[in-house]
Amino acid sequence: MHTRERILKAAAEMIAEDATTTLSVRAVAARAGVSTGSLRFHFPTQRALRDEVLTRIYQHFIPDDPIRDSSRPARDRLVDCLRQVLAAAGVGDEARTAWSAVYQQFIAPEPSAKVRTAYRAYERVSADRVEYWLGVLADEGALPREDFAPKVQFLLTVLNGLSVQRALPSGESVLQAETETLYIAADAVLGSGSP
Repeated sequence: MHTRERILKAAAEMIAEDATTTLSVRAVAARAGVSTGSLRFHFPTQRALRDEVLTRIYQHFIPDDPIRDSSRPARDRLVDCLRQVLAAAGVGDEARTAWSAVYQQFIAPEPSAKVRTAYRAYERVSADRVEYWLGVLADEGALPREDFAPKVQFLLTVLNGLSVQRALPSGESVLQAETETLYIAADAVLGSGSP
């Protein structure tokens, strides 16, 4: 196995063991059995390493990820990806059950170090996925390559709000209003006139 592949395998194993792990140069190099200089040669920054590992993980587990279909407009692909997250939460009773579980696990208990750590892990996995989508779109030129943290937080906040809305009783078409909101959010993140 080539050095680059050994590094990626070691980093992926570390993420599989603990999604909240920080891929430090020393830890990944030690696990891969390479020098830190060799790791830096292949991945000059921790972000470059993390981005490549996440790309491979998502390509493996979600081979038909809509974000990769560059024949479609960026905003439609981003909305489809956001819609996938909401689909996992369900609608009506299913959404109420999901939010009840979140409440019981993270809101009802005293915010101990254990609860905070568990929530940060949950939040980090979600943020990494959204950041991955934005990175793919940035690589295509649909938005500037920048610190995506504010945009990721915005999109996660929109998703949280919409998932709560799915759990609440409503007389209107939740899905129609949700789609409109997702397009507004995508446009805000991508900027007007996005491809």
